[in-house]
Amino acid sequence: MKKFVLSLVLAVFALAGYSQDIKGKWLTEAGDAQVEIYEANGKVNGKIVWLKQGPETKDTHNPDEKLRSRKLMGVNILSGLSKKKEKWEGGRIYNPKNGKDYKCSIWLEDGKLKVRGYIGFLYETQTWKRK
Repeated sequence: MKKFVLSLVLAVFALAGYSQDIKGKWLTEAGDAQVEIYEANGKVNGKIVWLKQGPETKDTHNPDEKLRSRKLMGVNILSGLSKKKEKWEGGRIYNPKNGKDYKCSIWLEDGKLKVRGYIGFLYETQTWKRK
């Protein structure tokens, strides 16, 4: 009986730990891209690993003309996020649809990833689903 209770407690903690892990692949709210979130040098980042338009899609709206011919596949669109309590904050998000860069924070809510971009006090929040 003790082994069963111990196993149950360990399983609950394992599931709780998994549910709080943001690392992995996420489908964007529009369903047109998949972003892999990973940790590097103590910061959380996210790169494009799949595009509905195909792997040859270019970064045509980038404000830097030299980067407009690069493929979006592999581009980091999330960068520099640090964990603060239940959120990851202090980072940036790049929107390849308009070529703009925004302050960003992300957090988990009901097994989904909330991604919020800021301009001053205005913000937009998307919900990404785990892939």
